Amino acid sequence: MESESTDTVSIDTTSPRFIARLKAAALGSAEHPFVFLGNFEVEELWAADELGLPRVSAAGSTAVVNSMDEFALLLGGKGDHVVLKHAPDPDYHRYLLGLGFELPEIHVVAAPDPARNVSQDALADPALVAALAELATDGAHLLPHGASAVEEELSARTGVPLATPPAALCKAVNSKVYSRRLADELGLRQPPGWICDTPAELAEAVPQAAKVLADGGTVVVKEAFGVSGKGIAVVTSEQRLLRLQRMIERSAQRAGRDRLALVTETWVEKRADLNYQFTVGRDGSVRFDFVKEAITENGVHKGHRMPARLDELQHEVIRHAANALGARLAADGYYGVVGVDALVEPDGGIFPVLEINARNNMSTYQVPLQERFVPDGAVAMARHYPVRLAAPLPFARLRETLGDLLFFGSGSGLLVNNFATVNAGAGLAAAGEAFAGRLYGVLIGPSVADLDELDHRITERLTTLAAA
Repeated sequence: MESESTDTVSIDTTSPRFIARLKAAALGSAEHPFVFLGNFEVEELWAADELGLPRVSAAGSTAVVNSMDEFALLLGGKGDHVVLKHAPDPDYHRYLLGLGFELPEIHVVAAPDPARNVSQDALADPALVAALAELATDGAHLLPHGASAVEEELSARTGVPLATPPAALCKAVNSKVYSRRLADELGLRQPPGWICDTPAELAEAVPQAAKVLADGGTVVVKEAFGVSGKGIAVVTSEQRLLRLQRMIERSAQRAGRDRLALVTETWVEKRADLNYQFTVGRDGSVRFDFVKEAITENGVHKGHRMPARLDELQHEVIRHAANALGARLAADGYYGVVGVDALVEPDGGIFPVLEINARNNMSTYQVPLQERFVPDGAVAMARHYPVRLAAPLPFARLRETLGDLLFFGSGSGLLVNNFATVNAGAGLAAAGEAFAGRLYGVLIGPSVADLDELDHRITERLTTLAAA
C-alpha cells in the first residue's frame, strides 16, 4: 500500500447539498419537504421476532439512545419538519441559530416516554398525528433514521408517505446474513465466516469455528440485527462456543422454531475501523458520499475521524465496493442512504464490507456540519463525551464551562450537535441520585494535533463540571 493520505474531508461542496441530493434520489425532486424522525437503534424493532443472544439493557441507557432523536434537527432546513421527544433547550436552540442553521419546523410529542423511541411516542399522540396529517397535502414525506413497522403505521395514520422502501426490505438489507451473502456473490473480501440461518447450519459452523479456536484464533457470534455492541459474543474457547450453541438451540426449541438469524465469523486484526456511505436513487444510480474512520470501543461506536487515513489505492477499494453493493441493492429494490462498516488490516489491506446498514448512520448526521463548517485543509472528529451529573444541566451552563472551546462558526472548537442526550437520564434518577448522559459534538480544527489537544481540554472541563 502507498503511504497514508493527508487529503481533506471528502465532501463535494460544488454540488447540491446532501439532503437535497437525498430528496432527489428518494423522491425524484428536491422540492418536497421531509419530516425527520430520529428513531435510533431501529434494529431493536427489526430483531423483535428473531432468535438471538442474551441481552441486558439498562433503562438509563435506553433513555439516552431514544434522546438521540435530536440529531435529526440538523439534517433538515427551511420548509422541512422534525419530530422530537422534547423541545430543544432554548439556549441550545439559539446557539444553533447563531451558527446560521435554517432549522426545520419542530413538532414535539405531548407525553414522551423514555422507554419509547420518537416514532412510538408520535403514534401515541393523537394531536401530533393530526398535525402531521396536514403536511401530507404539501407533498411531505417521512424520513426516519430507519424504517420499521412502527414508521409504516405512522405513515398510514397520517397519510404522509415514507421516503424509504418498505420496512421489510430495509430489514432484509440490514441483516448481517444479507451482507455476508451479498459480499460472497460480488466477490468482495470479508473475514472468513459462516451463515447460521438454522440450528443445523449453526451445528455445521461450530466445528469449523472450533478449528479456528484450536489454532489460537478468536471467533465472534453475531446477531443479524445487533447494533452498538449488543447482540455479539466474542468467543476464545471451544467450551464457550459449545455453551453458546446449546443455549441457542434450547431457545429455538422452546420457541418451536427452526430459523435463526446469526453469523459466525473469524476475528481479524485491524488497524482501523471504517464507515462509508453511498446513496442509491430510485433510478438505480449510485452516488458515493464519503468514507470516515470510525472510533469504536468494544464494538460500540464512539465517533469518527475525518478524513479517514487512507491512501488512493485503499480509497479505490472502498469506492469499488460501494458501486458494486449499490448496483445490487438497487436491483433488489432498495433506495436511499446505505452505510457500510469496513476495516483496515495492520498491513493496510481492506475488508470492504463487514455489514450493511439500510438506514442513516451516525456519520450521516455530521454531513450538514461538514458542508458548512469544515473548509479545505481542516480536519474534524465527531465523538461523544460521557458525563455524570447530579442535576439537569442547562446549555447555558455548558456554554459557560466550555467557553472558548465551544465552536462559534469559525476557527477551532466543539460544535455540539446533540444536547438532549446530556439530561436524558435525569427523569429516571431518584432525588439526589447521579445519572449518566452523553454530550455529542464535532471537533473542528486545523490539524490532528490541534484536535487532540482540544479533545483533552474539553474532557478536563467536563470532568470538572460533572464533579461540581
